[in-house]
Amino acid sequence: MNADATTEPNVIIRTRTDEDLPAAAAGLVTVHAADGYPVEGVEDPQGWLSPPGLLEAWVAEMAGQVVGHVAVSRPQGEEAVSLYLKQAQVSEGQVVVLARLFVLPQARRKAVGESLAREAASYARRRNLALVGDVMSKDTAAIRLYERLGCQIIGSTIHTYGEGQQTSALCFVAPTD
Repeated sequence: MNADATTEPNVIIRTRTDEDLPAAAAGLVTVHAADGYPVEGVEDPQGWLSPPGLLEAWVAEMAGQVVGHVAVSRPQGEEAVSLYLKQAQVSEGQVVVLARLFVLPQARRKAVGESLAREAASYARRRNLALVGDVMSKDTAAIRLYERLGCQIIGSTIHTYGEGQQTSALCFVAPTD
């Protein structure tokens, strides 16, 4: 896909700009209230949407409104990266992380999440990088999305957040072709 790729009619996937951050942050707060994602909470949603090592981010837009988001970042100690490095025997410089993927409830079932994930995967493929990530086991819709996209489960981990809270997560790698 390119920077202005479309999914369903009236859905545009494009590179995120600084001007998109307030709307994306508000959307993240809405998603957290509906789904409990992210488990870390949304005390600083704009900061959370721009993780350390951020390489690129995209938004989905419908009728001029930001309805989804995804980012790709350099590894920051994620278990999915460690698992992949052991299995694929590549260097950390050959791996990027899928992060911060969400779709607002009113925009779901329109291939928005799939299009955002495909945009991130395309970014990684164009640079000959492996795209890895994790998904909380409770997020069954996200797991189904990654399965539909052909992602391979490479292991599991325990995600620790807050004050000693934990939840299980599956680690995956996106297909390279």
